[in-house]
Amino acid sequence: MTRFDGASVLVTGGSRGIGRAIALHFAELGAERVAIGYLRNDRAAEAAAEELRERGAEPVLVRGNVSSERALTEVAELPALDVVVHNAATGVIRPALEVEDKHWDWTLSANSRALLSLARAAAPRMPAGSSIVGISSLGSTRVLENYVLVGTSKAALESLVRYLAVELAPRGIRVNAVSGGVVETEALDHFPNREQMLHAARTRTPAGRMVEPRDIADAVAFLCSPAAEMVRGQTLVVDGGYSLLA
Repeated sequence: MTRFDGASVLVTGGSRGIGRAIALHFAELGAERVAIGYLRNDRAAEAAAEELRERGAEPVLVRGNVSSERALTEVAELPALDVVVHNAATGVIRPALEVEDKHWDWTLSANSRALLSLARAAAPRMPAGSSIVGISSLGSTRVLENYVLVGTSKAALESLVRYLAVELAPRGIRVNAVSGGVVETEALDHFPNREQMLHAARTRTPAGRMVEPRDIADAVAFLCSPAAEMVRGQTLVVDGGYSLLA
């Protein structure tokens, strides 16, 4: 596994779930400084910060909506970043005819526009060889129940990844995405069909088990490593083969 000794990393939504696993994995691989963006759960953020210290990394906490001017100013003032991972996600889980325009604005802003804002804030000082990774989901290309807003926002994120990959290539910055299958985290608590989703993931995944946060973290680390030098603008699906089934 590639080491990231001395690297400076930012993971949005890094205090819990998949984001926490990504942040801790970079610390385990030698990252010197790991900044985690989080919305409001100070207790979870402090717990994640302590785990980062235990792994030898200096934690930096960036509190607030990642797409807000204040949070983006903090990101711009961080030491030059070698890795930026936009994992933070939110959204209203409702059928299409029950969502409102404000729900669209909130979801698209947090899940996709924020990646563009982060790139504008961080990329000017990111060194050649650095990486930006967006975390997507299968709902970007497949229809999931009550997922219209989040799925659409993830499709926008994947499109943005392709555009950024081309525009930032002359700077030596790689941009890619990781699309994960169903992962059992607190994020699933917002789905009315949570148990149905978990049952399907457990019984229909060809690999024989559900995707775990560490699986996503491993994929992110690979995309940020020199081994992925020629991987640009791609969405790497990590779902144990779940999406292959008819």
